[in-house]
Amino acid sequence: MPTPRIFIDGHAGTTGLRIREWLSERSDLEIWTLEESERKSEPARRKAIAEADLTVLCLPDAAAIEAAGWALESGARMIDASSAHRVAEGWVYGLPELSPGHRNVIANAQFVSNPGCYPSIFVPLIRPLVDAGILASVAPLSIHGLSGYSGGGKALIERWESPAEGRLGLPFEAPYALDKVHKHIPEMQAYAALDHSPQFVPSVGAFACGMRVEVPIHSSLLPGGTSAEGVWQTLADRYEGEPFVQVAPFTGLAPVDDFALDPRSLNDTNSVRLHVFENPAGHLLLVGILDNLGKGASGVAIQSLNLMLGLGETTGLPA
Repeated sequence: MPTPRIFIDGHAGTTGLRIREWLSERSDLEIWTLEESERKSEPARRKAIAEADLTVLCLPDAAAIEAAGWALESGARMIDASSAHRVAEGWVYGLPELSPGHRNVIANAQFVSNPGCYPSIFVPLIRPLVDAGILASVAPLSIHGLSGYSGGGKALIERWESPAEGRLGLPFEAPYALDKVHKHIPEMQAYAALDHSPQFVPSVGAFACGMRVEVPIHSSLLPGGTSAEGVWQTLADRYEGEPFVQVAPFTGLAPVDDFALDPRSLNDTNSVRLHVFENPAGHLLLVGILDNLGKGASGVAIQSLNLMLGLGETTGLPA
């Protein structure tokens, strides 16, 4: 069987660089990128997309939409790491852990859209609880997200790493996008099976990589008799045997260690870790941690790539 040829369109960006790095030592794939002189050439990119066994787009949304049109014309298969197609008709959401059987949907898809980094935590936390009837689909939810500055791409990296800007010395996180509807909201609502969009407050911290998402659940949103341990058990059962989803042990009302929820703790892996914390008043706090460039971007794209090519899903991925 010929070695599958993978074209990375946009290999110089943060997501593309990580995908290329994690694929670089694999002998079961041929990685194809264009030379600098052709990297933005439409004819060269069109040809590569048409001839590759699979293309991974790591482009701005507008460029991704254009490239997807070329793939539609040629019948090529594609994974899009931009936010352009995450809720688009004809595209499969590239989160293998979304629901039982979703891996088969990805494996047989022509077009797969990579999840956003924040939804890669929020959806695995919330979807099982909605499916189990623990949370109603009409529940009004709020989300606090904290990400390393690499999540914003080259422009944000340059701004945060500039000595003149003084951001790296900040002893606090900086909220952003408070004046707009964040681009991750539609997929959060759609794939968590919610009737209403959640309120999302994202922020950036003075570190390059890592992410933590917190979802407080008020006791009034839970059915009578619901326990924190029962919620934890629902997540533990749902993700039992999953290679990249960890459900942290339930600790009841024990104090939380100051270092236990370090958003950088899963950096350089393709893992996400989920926590359930209880409060004596009956409220819950759901917390998830991942590497925004790992399981939150490049790693999950490689999971879909492996599935689409009929390879072992975990191949080449650090857990």
